[in-house]
Parts: sequence; C-alpha cells; structure tokens
Amino acid sequence: MTRSAGFGRVVGAGVVGTTVEFFDFFLYASAATAIFPQVFFPGSEGLLGVLAALLTYAVGFVARPIGGVLFGHFGDRLGRKRLLVISLLMMGVASALIGVLPGYAEIGVAAPILLTVLRLAQGFALGGEFGGAVVLVAEHGPPKRRGFWTAWPQTGGPLGNLLANGALTTVAWLTTDAQYGSWGWRLPFIASLLIVGIGLWIRLRVEESPLFTAAAKAERTVRTPLLRVFVEHPRPLFSAFAARLGENAAFYVFTVFLLVYAQHLGVPKGVATGAVTAGSVVQVLGMLAGGALSDRFGRRPVAVIAAVLAAGWTPVFFALVGGKASAAIFLAVATGLLLHGLLTGAQSAFYTELFSTELRYSGVSIGYQAATMFSGAAAPLIGTAFLRSTGSATPVVLMLMLCLALTVVGMLVVPETRHKQLS
Repeated sequence: MTRSAGFGRVVGAGVVGTTVEFFDFFLYASAATAIFPQVFFPGSEGLLGVLAALLTYAVGFVARPIGGVLFGHFGDRLGRKRLLVISLLMMGVASALIGVLPGYAEIGVAAPILLTVLRLAQGFALGGEFGGAVVLVAEHGPPKRRGFWTAWPQTGGPLGNLLANGALTTVAWLTTDAQYGSWGWRLPFIASLLIVGIGLWIRLRVEESPLFTAAAKAERTVRTPLLRVFVEHPRPLFSAFAARLGENAAFYVFTVFLLVYAQHLGVPKGVATGAVTAGSVVQVLGMLAGGALSDRFGRRPVAVIAAVLAAGWTPVFFALVGGKASAAIFLAVATGLLLHGLLTGAQSAFYTELFSTELRYSGVSIGYQAATMFSGAAAPLIGTAFLRSTGSATPVVLMLMLCLALTVVGMLVVPETRHKQLS
C-alpha cells in the first residue's frame, strides 16, 4: 500500500467515523424536538415538553468530557486506532437500543430514565471521537496542508446532520403521522447498526499513527497524560476550551435551537429542517475552505475573522427567521453555517498543534469536549428556557455573541501554530 493510499484511508476513516457518530447523535437531537415529548414525556405541554426532552439531550453533553478524559488517557497510552473503534461500537449499540426502547405508555417512568442512560452512553462515546479522529489525520498528514486535511473529520458533523434529517424525513414521508409517532421514528435509530458496520470496516483497516508508534518505541508515552496536560499545558488547554465555546454554541443555535424557535413561531417544520439540510451542504464547503485558508494565512486570522462575522450575523439570523419567509430562513441558516464552517475548519489543526504527541489525544479531547458540555448543551437548553419565559430571541443573540467573543480570546492567548512540527 502506498503512503498516499494509506493516508487517503486515514482521512476516509476519520470522515466516515465522525459522520456515523454524529448521525446517531443528531438523530436524538431531531427526535428530541419533535417526537420524544410525546413518547417519553407525555405529561408536558408545548415548550415545556420540548424542554424536558432537551434536558435528556443535554445529558449527553455532560458525558462527553468524561469520555474525552478516558478515551484521551488510553489513546495516549495504547494508541489512537483501537479507542476510535471502541467509541464507534459504543455509539452504535446505544443508538440502536434507543430505537427499541418502550415509551412512557408501556413502562412508565422507567422509559425516560433508560433514555437518559442511553443518552449518557452516546455522549461518552462521542467524547472520544473527535480528538482521536483529528489527531490521527494530523499525525499521518503532510504538515503544509495540515489545516485542510484535518478539516475533513470535522465535516462528519454536518454530514451526520444531513443523514439524520434525511433519514427522519424519508421515514416521515413513507408513513402516516400515527405510524411515524408510533414506530416510524425508531427505524433510523435501529439502522445505525448497519452504518456502524460500514464505519468499522473502514476504520479497522487504518494504520496506527506513525508519531504515536515512534513515541511508544522510544518509551516516551506517559502513565498519567491527564495530569500532565493540566500541569504542562494549562494555557493551551484553556485556549482549546475557549476557542471551542463560541464555535460549538453557534452550531447548535443555528441548527437545534432553530428547530425549536421555528416551531414556536409556527413555521412549518419542513421549512426549518430543509434550511438546516441545505445549510449543512454549505457548511461542509466552509469547513474545507477554512482549513485551506488557515494553511495559507494562519489559524488565528481566519478563525478570528470568522468568529467576528458570525457574531455580527447572529442578530440578522434571528431577524430573518422571525420574518417567517422560507427564502429568508434558508438564507439565514446557510450564511450562519457557512461562517461556522470557516471557523471550524480553521480551528481543526490548531487543536492538534497545541499539544505534544504523548499528550495530544488527551489535550484535544479534554479542551474540546469540556467546552462542548457548556456551549453545546447550554445553547439550545438555555435558549428554549429564555424563549418560554420571555417569548423573545434577544437573550439567545446576546448569549451567542458572548460565546463567540470567548472564541476570539481563546485563539489569541497562544501564538500562531501553523508552522509547528507535531513530532
């Protein structure tokens, strides 16, 4: 096998693996706003029921930094590849079990409790995914195009979102409303096992990171990478955490909270989900462009400009959505996700360049997933709570702009990393 063929397989495994995991994760997000209030929380009305379902959705984010800690620890000690295989298996099994979980009408309060447990398992698995995938690509790839190639695993987020929305939309189209609410929504969750099988087939054929292999042969791996990260890399760890906050909050406001807000406004569900689907395509292109631009101009300039533009777009986004015109909603979401894609693409290599080889999986996973717990969980949850209490999106606008300001701070507290040698 040639080096180019081997690297192409590494990139493909990163994209497919993250796509599968985010497909499962976003299936839950879509179902939480549309189906779960009736199936698992039937006593809650309107936005209160959505809020209850989003609480279990948020639980998955609480588990993500825990997964990041454990997967990062063993990924730095035992290797990147095997931990990525475990995370993929765990996500697939948890999602399939959600698909066969009885509702409140069948088993009472045990239904939302078991749903929460399975959501925790999903979050735990996803906590180890991004760090391992992006590190594996960065450690295999050419340094001069590291930004572009490490942006590819990031595309798993919008691609997974596309697949999740597409699967739920297809099932909804093929079934009646009663059938969809009863059993139709379960089919995409169960089908996760098939998609996970494809992902495993690709991921098992990938070679281990050459940098990790060299470190292991030289006995440079460490017994306590978690402790070493906090002791030796406090500023890079804070940088990764802060830089991730606004990026992640923007993504979930422009996608998950959009569905809640559109439902509150009385916008047809098909318009909101269609806008997210179309915007996800633009987002993928934005990620790859952001990675390529960061190779030429640096991680910091591209990420900071994208974050500032996203903050400026936030009030425009809600003004356009509030007008309820379909074309305006599509424009709002597409532009928001394009800016998010540029920001994300510029940051991908940045995370891996903050840490040394023996601590890289831990450092990336902890900083990245800890921020996700605060921003990814909080954005739709707090947004829904604000919407229910005030009826206005203004608090959400201010919240997202503050998070994006923290992203700018996170990018600026460390030197430019574009020319850093990972070895």
